[in-house]
Amino acid sequence: MSPALRVLAPGLLTTVQDLGRSGYQHLGIAVSGALDPVSLQAANALAGNPPGTGALEVAYLGPTLAIDADDVRLAFAGAHAAIEVLAGENVATGTRIEGMRSIRLQRGEVVRIGSLSGANVLYVAVEGGFDIRPVLGSVSTYIRGGFGGWQGRALAADDRLPLLRDRATERDEWRLDGLDLRPSARFRVIPGPQTDYFSERGAATFFGGEYVVSAGSDRMGMRLAGPAIAHARGFNITSDGIAPGSIQVAGNGQPIVLLADRQTTGGYPKIATVISADLPALSRLPIGAKIAFEAVTLEAAAAARRTLLAEIAGLPGRIVPLGRSRAFVEPRLMDRNLISGVVDAHA
Repeated sequence: MSPALRVLAPGLLTTVQDLGRSGYQHLGIAVSGALDPVSLQAANALAGNPPGTGALEVAYLGPTLAIDADDVRLAFAGAHAAIEVLAGENVATGTRIEGMRSIRLQRGEVVRIGSLSGANVLYVAVEGGFDIRPVLGSVSTYIRGGFGGWQGRALAADDRLPLLRDRATERDEWRLDGLDLRPSARFRVIPGPQTDYFSERGAATFFGGEYVVSAGSDRMGMRLAGPAIAHARGFNITSDGIAPGSIQVAGNGQPIVLLADRQTTGGYPKIATVISADLPALSRLPIGAKIAFEAVTLEAAAAARRTLLAEIAGLPGRIVPLGRSRAFVEPRLMDRNLISGVVDAHA
């Protein structure tokens, strides 16, 4: 039988995601991809994969997965979670492990991921990746379109996710030190492009107010609840292109931050756009989190983007064998050929 992860319980919303399918928005096809590409790439670094390898994106409540392979290496990065390894499907309790690490599991073992905390998504990477055919160059799941990932949908009980490797490589297990996923107090935005559709009072409300992530949020958009933003010229415009992080304001005056599964065009005016460096942190905010915004210049946004890319490129330098300090192993990291994969991804 081919190697696979077998789904015993799917969790609340578990999908296969990579870095998305860019280049097709002019055809009306969403980019999709990981809500939090930083954590995705961290999980892949721990698994020993190239940064954009498809992994499981777990939202709010995790799945239970049985190992149908001789052995397999999994890696976890993102939200805090109760991750438990069980000796078999009929075992009630097992060994609790922390996140931000890799682990090698044997055939018949089970990994159970409970409720997430501190963020709304966790990524589970498997060494070698999944044996899933890409759609338009990506294995990301686009649920609304019904394509990509595993059969175009979230995981369901009894799914078997095929793996590209039947055995894990022989190496130490790794953990990731010092990756700070805490959100900022305020998220940086570029005003516009439809600032003229809002009154001065409306703009002041947006930049001076505090909003809460509402339960209506999903991978398409984060709905915020808070002080209503006053329009000056109505709330309908000729539909135009939607950038990642665009903040639309509908007729009720409540902002919506458009995320990975966003539509390609939209007809509500956009008061601002979250800068790309802040969008991964914003996207991982759970329901009930408080959020505020501040305007920055395009030059500041570009500098922040360069800083984020440098941090992502430096992820392999934060990896250490389990149980050892970074100071002890840093001289050995260059011998592990970890850096080139991340650098090549941004070349």
